[in-house]
This record gives sequence, C-alpha cells and structure tokens, in this order.
Amino acid sequence: MPALKRVVILSVMAGTGHMRAACALREAIRESNPAAEVIVLDTFRYTAPFLEKVVLGTYMEMLKITPVVYGYLYRRAEKSQPFSVFAKQEFNRILNRLTAPKLVKFLNQARPQLVVCTHPFPVGILDRLKSQGLLRVPVVATITDFTIHSFWIFPGVDAYLVACEDLKGPVAEFGFPLEKVFATGIPIDPAFARPVDRLSIQKKLELNPFLPTILVMGGGLGLGPLAEVVQYLGNGSMPCQLLVVAGHNEQLRKRLMQVAGSCCHPIRIFGFVDNIHELMSVAHIMVGKAGGLSCAEALAKGLPICIVDPLPGQEERNTEFLCQAGVAVKVDRVQDVAPQIQSCLSDTRRLQAMSSAAARLGKPCAAREAVELMSRILEQEIPAAARE
Repeated sequence: MPALKRVVILSVMAGTGHMRAACALREAIRESNPAAEVIVLDTFRYTAPFLEKVVLGTYMEMLKITPVVYGYLYRRAEKSQPFSVFAKQEFNRILNRLTAPKLVKFLNQARPQLVVCTHPFPVGILDRLKSQGLLRVPVVATITDFTIHSFWIFPGVDAYLVACEDLKGPVAEFGFPLEKVFATGIPIDPAFARPVDRLSIQKKLELNPFLPTILVMGGGLGLGPLAEVVQYLGNGSMPCQLLVVAGHNEQLRKRLMQVAGSCCHPIRIFGFVDNIHELMSVAHIMVGKAGGLSCAEALAKGLPICIVDPLPGQEERNTEFLCQAGVAVKVDRVQDVAPQIQSCLSDTRRLQAMSSAAARLGKPCAAREAVELMSRILEQEIPAAARE
C-alpha cells in the first residue's frame, strides 16, 4: 500500500474532542511514516475567524446557558425532515461562501494526497468543492460520536469512519453507500493501544491499591457539575479515592481544590493532562459527561462509565447508545451519583460485565486502522502505471 506522505486534517475547536481525534490521526500517520507531512487545521480559525466567534461562540453559550434549546434544534435537524434538509443546505451555502476561497488556496498550496475531517462543518465545505471540481483528492470523514447526525452526511465523501458496526446502517439510511462506511472506531491517541504497568502508575499517583479508584472528568473544557459530584463522592459512605480532571477550566480546578480539602476520602486534582490513558488504566469506573472521545477512550480501557446529566443533543444520543450496550449507567441528579457508584462498585459481577462489554466495544487501535484504510483508499485512486 502507498505510504501517506501529505495529509490535511480539517477540524473545528468545538470543545476539544474533534481536535483530539485529529491529533490522534496525525500521530498514527507519523507512526506509519515518520517523514509524513500532516497538517491539522482549525478550519474556522484559519479561513474565517469571525465565524469561530459567531457560530462556535453561540454553540458554546447555548450549551452553557440554554442546553434545552440546543437539544431541540439538534433533534429537529437529526433526520431528513424538511427542516433538516433546508437547514443543512442553507448552513453549508453560507459556510462555503465565507470559507471556501481561502480553504481552496490553502489546499492548493499544501497539495495533500488525501483530506480527513473530524468535524461535520468542513465535510460540507469539501463536498461542495468536489462537486465544483475544485478538489480532486479523496475525502474521509471520521464521525466522533456514537450516533449519526444528518449534518455529517454528504455524497462527495469517499469514506465514512464510524465508532462501531451498529452505526454503519444509520449512515446508509441517509442514502450513502454502505460499502463506503467502515467501523474503524473513533480515533483516539495510539497510546491507548500500548500496554501499561498499573502498579507503577498507582505508585506514581500515590494511590492505595486496595481502594476503588473513581475517575471524574468533565472533558477538555471541564463542563458539568464536577464540583458537586466530587463533594458527594468525596464524602460518601463507601471508602474510595478520586482522580479528578478539570481540563482547561482553571477556575473549576481551583474550586475543586477547595472542595477536596473538605472531603474525607483521598482526592487528586488535575488540570489538563496528557496521560489520560494512564489515569483510565488504574480507574475502576469513570464519572462524567458523554463526549464521544472521552467515552471512546474509556471503552478502549474496558472502563465502565457513569454518565451524569448529559447535555441534550449528541451527548444524549451517546448516553442512549452506551447504556443500551451495557457499558454505562445514567444519573440525572448529582445527589444520586454516590449511591449509583456504590451500587456498581459493590456488585463485582455487574462491574465486570460492564467492563467486559466496554472492552468488546472499545477500539484502542482505531487511529491505526483508520490510517490503514486511508492507504487502501489512496491505492485505489492511484493509476496502476503510477504504482509500478
């Protein structure tokens, strides 16, 4: 198979998951070919910075202030209803008008063999460019949730990569050829596929090997009621120890430090970390939001998940999928977290069943499998004479 030498990965900084998937693919490409030129581009920030403020700013504020409204709009645009089709077409028409000229210039200069998208917005832009003959290389779209939304699906895409086999059919329901949908998994850091020494990690983190370890996360932005969760778990009746990741939310980290000081169980507070694979390796259960990347990472480690008050939209859909698969439990009220965690940790068979289900669904080598698929797609695009 031909080596990937020049690849452009288009993403958008909406939260951190989409960019983390892009960076995971970049690392996997470089593992297969250290000399490869891989560019990860924050599409809006490069092509139209004001769009980042308007579109993504509005998106983030809706999630923080009026998540119910976002959930309503998400559901209305979820299937091929008149609103969905119109909204998708109109939104992509505006995106193309504002971003396409600069993006075409960038792609002409970068001359990639292949373009990958880890966010739905760039997919629509590239679809229009291909239909206009302005882009002639394969386009691969990596869907970063455990659900399929109409805004991801466009006919000009050469391949869709989805989290698991069960999600191939929903892509085909939008009229996309099933043979061009591949269940490689959500791309996560290749570090998740490497073996780790649990005892040495426990020692490094100063963990008690005889206490259950609970990992509490709020994603890269530190969203959700983390402080309240930590307070309930940190003062719960079951002896345990907590690893708490606040992400880039420095204000939350400081608040968590104050909360931890008043708790009776051992708690370690972290900001943004680059060793989440190690923290997940020593945890017995994860508590937090239902972001696609965080959940995919937990599955890769066979880690059961307790999802607290998921945001309407893709988090709701991720929660439904993971609960149905037997790898997660959902808690709507923060005060119910401690009893639910105690129930899981005290029932060894239940916890083991959740862990086994997670391991079956997890794909620690997803990024590497995606790279292998891209190489196969590229081989099909190269004329036989050029390969000889």
